[in-house]
Amino acid sequence: MRIVGFQKLTLLDYPGKVACILFTGGCNFRCPYCHNGELVLRADEFPPFSDDEIFSYLDKRKGVLDAVVVSGGEPTIQSDLEDYLAKIKERNLLIKLDTNGLMPDVMRNLVEKKLVDYIAMDVKNSLEDYAKTVGLKSVDTSKILESIEYLKSGHVEYEFRTTVTKELHKENNFRSLASLLSGCKAYYIQNFTANENTIEKSNTPLSRKELESYIEILKKTIGNVQIRNF
Repeated sequence: MRIVGFQKLTLLDYPGKVACILFTGGCNFRCPYCHNGELVLRADEFPPFSDDEIFSYLDKRKGVLDAVVVSGGEPTIQSDLEDYLAKIKERNLLIKLDTNGLMPDVMRNLVEKKLVDYIAMDVKNSLEDYAKTVGLKSVDTSKILESIEYLKSGHVEYEFRTTVTKELHKENNFRSLASLLSGCKAYYIQNFTANENTIEKSNTPLSRKELESYIEILKKTIGNVQIRNF
């Protein structure tokens, strides 16, 4: 599998676990606010980490690491994702998958084969505004809905999360999201933060007051909804 980024330690990305993060290159979305834009648009420019380098590190950190987070880019577009996760599982490590949910069949297969223990799905916006939020002319939102419903059914530990910008997310979007994600286990709102790798530079963050007003809307249907990284 093409791993183009490797963070050797994180205490934040897998709840309650000591983990490392593997970043895959390429994505089937072009979210204008993406902070990993170089992994989406220029993944071929990054020399991949070898299997030996990754797995040697995992073996050396046995007893220290609890888990591996597989992020991106979008990991589910990698053709050998299943085989790669199986190699991680051979080392008795937990696996968290970060995904945009556009490939529910891949996600379901990994869960059924017990190759992932936790899934964080980015729900980009309400379905009616999905395409513009992910930088495409059109999106098959039935796939997004399928992934949401599958995770809500409780086959695996999960969370939903939305990165919000002033330009792309309005009150009506959160009213729709409150319905779409009603009853889910956990939902996190992440304020947009610009960096040098953001795909477009025109997006701006929200104020704390604006975020809290959206949280109040979401709380009507979602028990555990929080602002993250503010």
